Amino acid sequence: MKKILYQGAEAIIYKKNNLVIKDRISKSYRLKKIDETIRKRRTKREKKLLEKSSKIINSPVPMPTKEKTKIILPYIKGKKLSEHLDKLPEKQAKIICEKIGQSIAKLHDNHIIHGDLTTSNMILEGEQFREQTKAETRFHNSDTPSGRAGEEWRRDIKSRRGVEDNKTPDKKLYFIDFGLGFQSEKTEDKAVDLHLIKQALEAKHFTKFKDYWKWILQGYKISKDYEKNLERLKKVEVRGKYKKH
Repeated sequence: MKKILYQGAEAIIYKKNNLVIKDRISKSYRLKKIDETIRKRRTKREKKLLEKSSKIINSPVPMPTKEKTKIILPYIKGKKLSEHLDKLPEKQAKIICEKIGQSIAKLHDNHIIHGDLTTSNMILEGEQFREQTKAETRFHNSDTPSGRAGEEWRRDIKSRRGVEDNKTPDKKLYFIDFGLGFQSEKTEDKAVDLHLIKQALEAKHFTKFKDYWKWILQGYKISKDYEKNLERLKKVEVRGKYKKH
């Protein structure tokens, strides 16, 4: 049974059994051949980013498939961080925010720009969801690849479940949706990524924004380019203020 999780201008995201499928929508206003090329290129780019990111931080591992405009991922049992962060005790919120900062630092040090850093694109999997996640790799036979590719994928997921040394073993944080992501070594791009998460926090979690941002920066300090990226962030913010006026 298929359940639509999200429908946007670029893609429909739906859940089928224990899988999440991101299907890029065809655009009728584009020539068919151009439309197909764009959708294939964007899907391929996102899939590569997910494959690389899932080796560095907690993010879903894409399933091998012949589909060129779809990404198939394991379903993560949890809650959007945007809906849960403000409900956490301060100690846990601090640890989660530090984890956000550490994860962003690891992505940036590997020249991965997420492009849409918000707490809505983070999933918090906790102890309350553990019984469900024990079955994470037991997917419906009709949905998973058979043969060697399928076995390698299942093995890959099992090996990556502990990729992060999480101080809160009962709560694991996942980054999702790399649809606007790309690879870049530019300090400017990393600073803009930080600016996005800071703006998102201020908009969604304004009552606790200052603490959250402080804790995220504490986690981000593991980045080898911490000072350089933060210095550029100040310039990005100044430009933003100037544009508002």
